[in-house]
Amino acid sequence: MPDLPGSHGDSHVEFRFRGKRVRALASGALQLLDLDAVAVADLHLGKSQRIARSGGSLLPPYESSDSLSRLQGDLAATKPSTVICLGDSFDDDVAALDVSRMHGERLSEMQRNRRWVWVCGNHDADPDVASGEVVTEFGIGGLMFRHVATADGTGEVSGHYHPKISVSARGRRISRACFLIDRDRILLPAYGTYTGGLDCREPPLSSLMRGDAVAVMTGKSARMVPLPSGPADR
Repeated sequence: MPDLPGSHGDSHVEFRFRGKRVRALASGALQLLDLDAVAVADLHLGKSQRIARSGGSLLPPYESSDSLSRLQGDLAATKPSTVICLGDSFDDDVAALDVSRMHGERLSEMQRNRRWVWVCGNHDADPDVASGEVVTEFGIGGLMFRHVATADGTGEVSGHYHPKISVSARGRRISRACFLIDRDRILLPAYGTYTGGLDCREPPLSSLMRGDAVAVMTGKSARMVPLPSGPADR
């Protein structure tokens, strides 16, 4: 399992991963202090527009603005020199173009004076974005950042699965998006506003993470908890 937290407060849980200090933020972003970087996964920007284009339900088209506002706040607080978006940043490649046009000024402001890396995902395999590096995976400081975790990955940071966890608290069951962490990998929660989740006890998460893995719940505060045993709630 990862080293025990160096600090644990409402806003984050800090621990060491592969010898580096990292913080799992309550927002769902991962701050890599020794690399001066922040990583986020699965923003799914433009999801409401994509659903409307495909003839689905008409959702209020505000999720891109909300997700970008939260990201803007995280970057203002952490001031990283590098930002890594771990794939499915856009809900499809058409959405990437739409979001770049509609929110280009905000994106440009966030990208100013920092390195910005778009890792391709299964939703955005070839995104057309205004600026930033578009890559299939990204290595820095001995860590590998990709969209989908690999079975034999080590020092790996990824997204894709939208992990969530359910715990009992004060007599009621609560469910939260979460980080999953073991000695080999960190799986990030989905950062986007319109995103669901996969229970951490469901496959493939149940087999991907080591038995001593932990979760960090997100939301109003960050909290490290052991992974639950037994079948997922139905």
